[in-house]
Amino acid sequence: MHLSGITIYPVKSLGGIDVDAWDLDDLGLAWDRRWMVVDESGRFLTQRQVPAMARVRPRLDPGGQLTLTHPRLPPFTVPVPAPEAATRPVTVWGDTVPAVPLGAEVDAWLSEAVGRPCHLVRLPEGTARAVDPDYAPDARTAFTDGFPLLLIGEGSLADLNARLQQPVPMRRFRPNLVVAGAEPFAEDQWRRIRIGGITLRVVKPCSRCIVTTVDPDRGEVVGQEPLRTLATYRLRNNKIYFGQNLVHEGPGRLRVGDAVTILE
Repeated sequence: MHLSGITIYPVKSLGGIDVDAWDLDDLGLAWDRRWMVVDESGRFLTQRQVPAMARVRPRLDPGGQLTLTHPRLPPFTVPVPAPEAATRPVTVWGDTVPAVPLGAEVDAWLSEAVGRPCHLVRLPEGTARAVDPDYAPDARTAFTDGFPLLLIGEGSLADLNARLQQPVPMRRFRPNLVVAGAEPFAEDQWRRIRIGGITLRVVKPCSRCIVTTVDPDRGEVVGQEPLRTLATYRLRNNKIYFGQNLVHEGPGRLRVGDAVTILE
């Protein structure tokens, strides 16, 4: 087995960036979900409410300078806040954390891109969210839904696509890590793995939502698949599961092609 894909999502629920190698820091993949889109009240927005967010794609330079792109708009380079920049409280699921507003210009650009008023914020340096202590009491994350990393096996997607009339791409599920060479849903049985030199704990299956029905190129919900088919064989406790949430036991660098070893 080996790592066949790495994707980072700098802005929560916007497009991803596929990379060949990337660093893990204390919160997960470097720059992953360090920015977030919020509504007027400061509550997070995702493709659940605004499917058009899928059409906004990020670019990152080596220093972490973020640029947003959209098919209808000129690219917008997001300002880097000063270390002493003022913060405001924002909410992601049940957590309220401080975040730095990034200004009226990027808010106007982003609101035009997604078709509703919204604001872009950034997680301040040195700030983190604790993950659910029932699963990983010692782990922290940024603006992810709940855990630093999401892993899916290529075999699991192949199994699903064999049941669908129209296959779906892996990016519908927005994983950070993709593994090749494992049986379908083998990842459900893993508890600790090593990728390259990094040890990771598999802590919780990922329940899936309407975001998986959004075509990332069109920014629209395009039907009930793949949830309808997944519900026939991946439903448990009224939730549909596909993929596994992970936490990492230390920093390091991941590379596509790294060997994946099951430790437990």
